[in-house]
Order: sequence, then C-alpha cells, then structure tokens
Amino acid sequence: MLEVGAGSGWHAATIAEIVAPSDAPRSERGHVYTVEIVQGLADFARKNVMKAGFGDRVTIICADGSLGYPEKAPYDRVLVTAAAPDVPKPLIEQLKPTGIMLIPVGNASLFQSLIKITKGSNGKIKEENLGGVAFVPLTGRYGHRF
Repeated sequence: MLEVGAGSGWHAATIAEIVAPSDAPRSERGHVYTVEIVQGLADFARKNVMKAGFGDRVTIICADGSLGYPEKAPYDRVLVTAAAPDVPKPLIEQLKPTGIMLIPVGNASLFQSLIKITKGSNGKIKEENLGGVAFVPLTGRYGHRF
C-alpha cells in the first residue's frame, strides 16, 4: 500500500494495523510505504512510527510523493493525504489492476473533491466523485505551484 503525505505518521500506523495486523503471520502481512516531501515531517513520522511499534510494517521515504514510489509498485491501494490540482499520472501508473486510489483533487484553497479511482483488470480507469473535502495542498512535480 502507498500513502502520499506521511505527516506525523499517525495515518500510516492506523492503515498498517489494517493491512498488516500485528497478530497476523509475517508472511500474510502487507506493508505501508509512505512518502513525505518535507524532511522534518518525514523524520518526525519515522520517530512516531517506531515509537508506536509499527517500524516493521511502515516505511517512510522522504521524496516527492506526487511521483509515487515506483521501487515497490504496483500497489493495490494508494491513499493521498494532500490535494492535487489533477490526479498525478505516476500514481495511476503505479496502481495495480483492480487497485483503488483515494485522492483529494481541486484548488489549493481548502476545497476539493475526494476522488475514488478504480483501475479495472484491463487497465481502464474509473473515477467517482465522493464529495467535497478540505486538505492541505500537494506539492512536488504534480502538485500545486506557489
């Protein structure tokens, strides 16, 4: 699973408990890769994740999350925690067939639409608007420009 925007690490830890529960055998556990563009936040998230006991199930990468994390792609789930002006093409490319992505899309002034993207087994993309949301803006190559 890929998360874009690690922040404090809290969301990655909660998702890790779903995709990689501590009581599941290691061979059946998933893994959360979370990408954070701000070095200070990536360091903060890493410390929080380790302190909370999720270090074996969450990997924090300091990089441009709008580019995804191709090293571990494809992903069956992608969760984006910052609003993009449009859906970044690299994130769609890194989504597995039958995979699902949730991403807020819209302007940088705290009103966007939560978009659910489903990639069919044939690679066809379906978008569904789940309604209005307010997220911080995504930065990076496919993010908002300031």
